[in-house]
Amino acid sequence: MNHLIRLLAVCVLLAAMRPAAFAQSTYPTQPIRFIVTTAPGGGLDSFARLVARELTARAGQQVIVDNRPGAGTTIGSAAAAKAKPDGYTVLVNTSALAISPAIYQKLPYDTLRDFEPITLGAAAPNMMIVHPSLPAKSIKEIIALAKARAAQGDPVLYASGGNGTNGHLATALFLSMTQLRMTHVPYKSGSLALIDIVGGQVPMMMDTVSSVMTQVTAGKVRALAISGARRSAAAPGVPTFAESGLPGYESAQWYGLLAPAGTPPEIVAWLHRETTAVLRSAKISEQFSLEGVDVIASSPEEFAALIRADIAKWTKVVKAIAMSLL
Repeated sequence: MNHLIRLLAVCVLLAAMRPAAFAQSTYPTQPIRFIVTTAPGGGLDSFARLVARELTARAGQQVIVDNRPGAGTTIGSAAAAKAKPDGYTVLVNTSALAISPAIYQKLPYDTLRDFEPITLGAAAPNMMIVHPSLPAKSIKEIIALAKARAAQGDPVLYASGGNGTNGHLATALFLSMTQLRMTHVPYKSGSLALIDIVGGQVPMMMDTVSSVMTQVTAGKVRALAISGARRSAAAPGVPTFAESGLPGYESAQWYGLLAPAGTPPEIVAWLHRETTAVLRSAKISEQFSLEGVDVIASSPEEFAALIRADIAKWTKVVKAIAMSLL
């Protein structure tokens, strides 16, 4: 009788474990879609495509990049939030995910409720760039120029990838610290904004080093400063804001992966394990470093904590800098 009871207990335990083991052993069985919240060509897009390529090789299934830019990344985020939570849709977003709740009174999703964080993949400092026609070659010179232009009733224009994006708030924080007034020109994505910067339609913007470095190297735009605590390996000749006379100014953009809420925990664990293995590989981490991106590869819990902290931080920043005046 005792033997029979033990046998039944083992059978019950195996039956309880079978769904998770089954899911882990069979996932993925079809292509995985990365919803990327910016247009092709920017820093997030490059990050997503590199991870997608390496993950395809590891998963044995194609990882497809689906760009959904617009509305400060909320269009792509909303599409991911509404997707079936089966592990075949992954949101690849920037720190705008934590900024949007401070900007928009009503979002088509709940940032904390509707996503399962997978990993904070990487972070990149910003770079202030200007079109060569703008007569400013340093932070001190752009400050002097902006003051003079504002006094004449002709404020300097600055572009961003949209209201509430990293580039917008990074510039707004700069304006707040320097007591400057400029006019914001929002675009649907940072890459679209960069096109007009290169063309001279708008003279200035702030975006990640990885997004703008190609144009800087080509001489199509001029780099004034890096927003990190130290200089970037991708642009060692460009000073930090602190070195340029603005101590205390720092800003960065992170890149993270999330699944729709309700995605099975074992699939989230698989995605975390495989994507962080990709990010931590020597080949990928070295390539990101050369592009000015620092690999993080955090745990889901660490990423969730960062999102909560950033929502609180940016809500305070938005209120402090009176964004409606920018």
